[in-house]
Amino acid sequence: MNFTIKKLSDDCDTKIRVRNFLFSQIRSEYGYGYIPSWHKDIIDLNKYYIDCRKNDLFFVENNDNGRIIASMAIRQYDKDFPEFRDIYSGETTASIWRSFVEKPYRRCGLATLLFNVVEEFCYEKDFNEIYLHTQKNLVAGFNFWKKVGFRVTLDTNNELKTVHMVKNLCGK
Repeated sequence: MNFTIKKLSDDCDTKIRVRNFLFSQIRSEYGYGYIPSWHKDIIDLNKYYIDCRKNDLFFVENNDNGRIIASMAIRQYDKDFPEFRDIYSGETTASIWRSFVEKPYRRCGLATLLFNVVEEFCYEKDFNEIYLHTQKNLVAGFNFWKKVGFRVTLDTNNELKTVHMVKNLCGK
């Protein structure tokens, strides 16, 4: 497979392609489209990823056809979950967002390669830990996060099967 990992740039065409990829993956994986309160970052890529020193979005481009086939974003922790209010902060905690691999390219190591780039970015930005939340019924994804060192910090046991996970970065 011939591909390149790229960092999101302020190029208009690239932003349109990234948006289209993200929304196509959301439709495919979750069965819904744009929801304003959930997808502000996709609409305003500059505010959330390009203009923020401690945030970024990386994607994989298939060099044979120019298509985006995977993505992973990293942001300063900015959620307001009551359970974590005094635990995580944007200064010390990064948060994984928009992690997708197109179905034909899964189990080829792309998520691992992207995560390695994201993890290195987190070390460079002096984060102490990386947070994410996912759903246990996304079995391959849930197992992937455990494989790369995340541990469950809270299992909500809700209808979405949401789990919160963290990876400690201290001591590289």
